[in-house]
Amino acid sequence: MSDIAQAAGVSRQTLYKEFGSRDEFAQALVIQEGERFLDAVDSAVREHLDDPRAAIDAALETFLRTAGEDPLVRILLSDDGTAGLLPFVTTQGMPVVQWATARLTATIEDGWPQAPPAKARLLAEALVRLAISHVTAPGESAEATAASTGELLGPFVDEALGRK
Repeated sequence: MSDIAQAAGVSRQTLYKEFGSRDEFAQALVIQEGERFLDAVDSAVREHLDDPRAAIDAALETFLRTAGEDPLVRILLSDDGTAGLLPFVTTQGMPVVQWATARLTATIEDGWPQAPPAKARLLAEALVRLAISHVTAPGESAEATAASTGELLGPFVDEALGRK
């Protein structure tokens, strides 16, 4: 917190007054960065509203590619436990999962209003959890991961959006 306060040109006391604790600051930082990623995801979905499966593929690929290229995400993922940031997207990640799920649910409901709210939320949460999992433990390329996830979730997407 001292380094952050110094870089921001404020006192540690000001940081603690604004954020409450180191954990609350870290969580706010993760959500702020997540906002940028979800703006890109939202755009990817909206470019494919006529094809929900393509929208899901594009959204996940965009998220994974953007996260893979982001310097802050690289720092977060290389955390050896001393920086204390990785838990905010893994073991202590529920606030981030809930926030991202709500944001993605809104995108799905806006893009496909015929989707039942419970199914839109289920799809959003599954995508958020899969995205976090693939970012924290990457396997294949962003494109291959998005394609395989789209193949897996495709039938549910078709059914949930009434596109059988």
